[in-house]
Amino acid sequence: MPMVIAIDGPAASGKGTLAKRLAAHYGLPHLDTGLLYRAVALTVIDAGCNLDDHAAAARAAATLIADRLADPRLRERAMGDAASRISSIPAVRAALLAWQQRFAGGASGAVLDGRDIGTVVCPQAQVKLFITAAAEERARRRHLELLRRGESASLGAILSDIVARDARDAQRSTAPLKAAADAVLLDTTELDADEAFEAARAVVDRARVH
Repeated sequence: MPMVIAIDGPAASGKGTLAKRLAAHYGLPHLDTGLLYRAVALTVIDAGCNLDDHAAAARAAATLIADRLADPRLRERAMGDAASRISSIPAVRAALLAWQQRFAGGASGAVLDGRDIGTVVCPQAQVKLFITAAAEERARRRHLELLRRGESASLGAILSDIVARDARDAQRSTAPLKAAADAVLLDTTELDADEAFEAARAVVDRARVH
């Protein structure tokens, strides 16, 4: 039976790294759903349109192809904020919901990480994890990540961005960021990447037994 692992959580909680490791460990395809929203935002920007142009964003979402997810610009810090703005548009979410559900419906199962996987995209997933960490710790991690990539960044500015993004994601009317009722909460504030992986793997293995 194919297994779908749904991983949700706020920005810089470590869910993406964890999702990749779980996918590799269990031999499952992985989708970072945040890249979909970043790709839509980048498409809108490349077309010379404003991110608040709902019609342009809806068109970009409806015609999104997988090749767009390989654009290195999607990893830039500014694209995270742009994606958060785009993600509040219902028509964008509707188009990308179908995209994500097709991916999750593959014969082998899949690992998807995002903000509404367990609640909206894959509510029947066999495993649901909600990954979180203190905002200050998430800002520290993001700061280190940016420095390693050679990008200049202010820790204070990153923390402000994360707090603002948390609020925007949690308060949007369509598919707000929240843990599914049956999700396992994993706080990684005090965990390194290996400890977080082992904790998550234990949850998945228990689900596979049952």
